[in-house]
Amino acid sequence: MEPQPEVLSFVKAMASADRLRIIGLLSLRGSKRAVEIAEALGIHPSEVNRHLEQLTASGVVREAEGVYDVDEKAIESLARSQFEGKRPVYEAKEEEQPDVRKVLKTYLNADGTIKQIPQEGKKLIVILNYVLEAFAFDVTYTEKEVNTIIRRFHVDTASLRRAFIDQGFLARESDGSKYWRVK
Repeated sequence: MEPQPEVLSFVKAMASADRLRIIGLLSLRGSKRAVEIAEALGIHPSEVNRHLEQLTASGVVREAEGVYDVDEKAIESLARSQFEGKRPVYEAKEEEQPDVRKVLKTYLNADGTIKQIPQEGKKLIVILNYVLEAFAFDVTYTEKEVNTIIRRFHVDTASLRRAFIDQGFLARESDGSKYWRVK
């Protein structure tokens, strides 16, 4: 599911604590002018104007005659268009063995993330092989990069990273500074 440009604009607009505070203020206290927002939040008026420009451009806030308000209908419409009728469904590849497909179906959420890490054995190997596809050969990764890749699948990056090393799927420098996929 590829994000739409409107959604990316919305997410960027939400990526600032000050912009979130502005939205919170407008949501709780209703329509306000830029100067009133600056006073209420203790933010310099030029900063408020910059934030309001981005919020207006993303459709989160609307402006009419210098008065700003949260555009709840636009936000609702954006959410509906992005998620309407689209439910992520993970399905194992047809070429996978039936026992592999069964393990993946059991341990993966519909979006392909891991529900629970199997303790050991064949089930753990199946899950590790699944996640391992995200790592390229002939690429050296930092520990932070390895964690970022693993986090797409599960929050327990340390356990999965350790399992990759223990099973010989990834190798690393003794100080943990570099990781790479083993052929």
